[in-house]
Amino acid sequence: MAHFPKYMTTVLCIPRYQKQLPYVMTSVYSQIARSEKQTEEFRVLELVKKSAQRSARRKAKKIELLPPRTNVMPVDQDWSSVWPGPRSFHPASVPLPLRQGYNKKGVSPGKFANAELMKIPNFLHLTPPAIKKHCEALKKFCTPWPEELNDENCEKHFPVEVITSDYCFSSPDIREPMARIVILKVKLSALTLDKHAKDKLLRLVGERYDPSTDILTLTTDRCPLKKQNYEYALYLLTALYHESQKTEPWESEKTVADMEYYDWEQNVSYKNVLGTLNWPQSVKDTENFKLTPEMEEYKKAISDLMNKGEDLYTISKYKEATKKLLNLPEFLPLEYTTA
Repeated sequence: MAHFPKYMTTVLCIPRYQKQLPYVMTSVYSQIARSEKQTEEFRVLELVKKSAQRSARRKAKKIELLPPRTNVMPVDQDWSSVWPGPRSFHPASVPLPLRQGYNKKGVSPGKFANAELMKIPNFLHLTPPAIKKHCEALKKFCTPWPEELNDENCEKHFPVEVITSDYCFSSPDIREPMARIVILKVKLSALTLDKHAKDKLLRLVGERYDPSTDILTLTTDRCPLKKQNYEYALYLLTALYHESQKTEPWESEKTVADMEYYDWEQNVSYKNVLGTLNWPQSVKDTENFKLTPEMEEYKKAISDLMNKGEDLYTISKYKEATKKLLNLPEFLPLEYTTA
């Protein structure tokens, strides 16, 4: 027995809807029949949905690629026109059979579709003819090197030499740690130092001074930037220079026994040599006495003997310097050598 819905009872009671009763009853019975059919049948569970009928696939349009440029490139072509500036590697423009990479079971990959060749920087724009063209273009802006400014004048007017390094490589980080290092070189003779200041400066710098070349080398790498290390190197040179000029109160109280090295001019040997060479006269002003070449050689020989230690070389040098200083003959006569 079909049951009428509640809203149908309301419709049947209204007089103005009684004329449309046959149509209403037909629609009601169709809805009741549909609802009873839905309650009798179970809903089908579709585990795999049936795909709808596919439409015809569009055919891909094949794009015809042009042949590589290297196939039609003449042998005598101007390479600077092909590769005028820095750019990533392009296999169709480089007429070279390049290979890059590693293949375990075969040869290295070729240049086409090779990411290894594209990653690394290339210098194909810096060929000798291209560099020559750049130089010719810049020549009109350059002046000739002054002939009077030779190496000696450069060392005289520009005694400080600064050495830095720049690096170019492929990396996610553009900053190279080694690029921050600054090396400052200066000749010690270019600095106006007296005897006390030079001795104190050499003690402060330690092994940074090379006596064979008379060059003082300062290397700075503490700061993260190159400019900071450059300024720090100049600060070190300035601080060393002014610190060496200072004379502490305790330095005047030092005696010969307190000296860290053998100073011939402050030793008794210096006064004995002056007294022997100027006998029977006496030398009063020993500080401003001008040394002869023989005395300079003797000074160097005895200083090396006392500071570096005794060996065959220092002893032989001391022997030769003593003979020249006292004007002794090279070989003594036979009567002086026999007993």
